[in-house]
Amino acid sequence: MAGVVKKFGPVTAVDGLDLDLGRAEVLALLGPNGAGKTTTVEMCEGFITPDRGTVRVLGTDPATDADRLRGRIGIMLQGGGAYPGIRVGEMLRLAASYSADPLDPDWLLEIVGLSGHEKSNYRRLSGGQQQRLSLALALVGRPELVFLDEPTAGLDAQSRLAVWELISALSRDGVSVVLTTHLMDEAEALADRVVIIDHGAVVAQGTVSELTGSADPVVTVKCSGTPDLDALRDRLPGVTVTAVRPDRFTVTPVSPASHPSTVSPVSHGAGGTSAVTPALVAGIASAVGDQGVLITSLTVEQRSLESVFLDITGREIRS
Repeated sequence: MAGVVKKFGPVTAVDGLDLDLGRAEVLALLGPNGAGKTTTVEMCEGFITPDRGTVRVLGTDPATDADRLRGRIGIMLQGGGAYPGIRVGEMLRLAASYSADPLDPDWLLEIVGLSGHEKSNYRRLSGGQQQRLSLALALVGRPELVFLDEPTAGLDAQSRLAVWELISALSRDGVSVVLTTHLMDEAEALADRVVIIDHGAVVAQGTVSELTGSADPVVTVKCSGTPDLDALRDRLPGVTVTAVRPDRFTVTPVSPASHPSTVSPVSHGAGGTSAVTPALVAGIASAVGDQGVLITSLTVEQRSLESVFLDITGREIRS
């Protein structure tokens, strides 16, 4: 996908997007609501045609040769994917009949934990069971590439782990996976590469370690009371203090480029990278203690993927 643009009336859903995927790679496509994820995936699947740019999936143009392409890909929708009145076994066998070399439906039902539900009506399944059937439908045709839209939404912990293991197995077997998810721990656990899109464009990409390793470390502080964060900011120049809850806040060192004239207890390594120092930790403890508030926990850790995602895309709720 190169230079792809898609508009719906005055709204630009995808704006000059470039995206690539390697063989046997698990790519997590992340973004806030309305960022353009679904439109991007639907263009790759051949359901929507781009206004400008080039889309090639497995060497095929999905806009002009969608029927042939769909025999090589699997698509898991977040909701639905089966006829409401059909039975589980019937639905999977119907999907298998469209493939020249399908997986054994009985084996696949066992893999996704539905072996006891072959005769169950689809609409009588729980939400999690419907999700697992949708995954089985995406895989029954032995696809080379699978698009998974929120594959663990509504699943319990055991089912979620089983789906994670299955996705990892797909990659080991040479299947490429495009995963859209709002669960950052899912992306961290599964993705070989993460692409964050916002307003229809790629705003960050790389491995999880590349995205989180380039971010400043963070100090998380829990207190027995509610500290005055404005007073802390005055006492601790060169850092960002962010409220998490009334009794919890984070402190993030800011790079020298952001505050070139600030003198603070934050050290900067090669290339201007910020670091948490003993002086900064002591300064936090002193500033909070002077307010008569007890620190009950203080941890220093690298930024999580969720923190990086929020820093890049903002913390405002998207409609």
